[in-house]
Amino acid sequence: MAIPIPDAFAQFIVQLHGEKGRDWLARLPEILATCAEQWQLTYGAPFGNLSYHFVIPATRADGMPVVVKACSPTGENLQEAEALRIFAGHGMVPLLAWDAANEVMLLQRLMPGISLRHMADDETATRIAAGVMRQLWPPVPEIHPFPTVDDWFAAFARLRAHHNGGTGGMPEDLVRLAEELYPQLAATAAAPVVLHGDLHHDNILSAGDGVWRGIDPHGVIGEPAYETGSWLRNWLPDLLHLPDPAATLSRRITIFAEELGMDAARIRDWAIYQAVLSAAWTVEDEHTIPIDMLKCIQFLRQTQVS
Repeated sequence: MAIPIPDAFAQFIVQLHGEKGRDWLARLPEILATCAEQWQLTYGAPFGNLSYHFVIPATRADGMPVVVKACSPTGENLQEAEALRIFAGHGMVPLLAWDAANEVMLLQRLMPGISLRHMADDETATRIAAGVMRQLWPPVPEIHPFPTVDDWFAAFARLRAHHNGGTGGMPEDLVRLAEELYPQLAATAAAPVVLHGDLHHDNILSAGDGVWRGIDPHGVIGEPAYETGSWLRNWLPDLLHLPDPAATLSRRITIFAEELGMDAARIRDWAIYQAVLSAAWTVEDEHTIPIDMLKCIQFLRQTQVS
């Protein structure tokens, strides 16, 4: 049975990857057919929120619900597969198989699979996120494909090099703040571990019986406190529409400090740094100013911690 490839998804992939994207889209039906044969799968309809990869539910011949994630040519797919292998189902969706030649993952399907974005109680959602984090963070393997948080810090050097020492569309004071914060935090960092790297509300799903698991790890090497940054600044712009965004951020920081045994000021400072980094990445890739992120940074800087 032919699998429909949504037009909007195909257009996004071509916009993102150009000819490489077109070539991959042309091969995608054959890739999916190969996976169906080797893993004995019956496909359902593709998920409706496709973005960077083609993700589709399926059922194995033994009746197990699974997800097939056919990865587009981002160059980072090995990192995700290796991160899932290392996490080995601890706080993370289990990786059942990895077709390296076609860059396709076979994942256990989390049921009911509702993300924490849909939980109205922000305090409960944040405590659940902390519980997922506690199950992660394995030691760094001797050989691995992951970048480090040091590697990510290089975005600011690229920004200044591209703008002859300036910061382009990024506010100079924020870039300087990040450039000052990072060395201070790095110099006092705890032992590095393997981090998810993008653990926000939509990347934690319900797996039934009160169990929650992460999905879509980036795989990055850094100290555990670094992990909390993605959660704190999400979801935008929803976060900014709350009656008191600064109070929400303060509460989240307090919960992480309590649940994870971390210093609240350190959590806040990592969040500020990562928000500036995320804005810089957006400017680098899209040449636009992420206004919502800049507002989030302002609220984070106003956040009081004890």
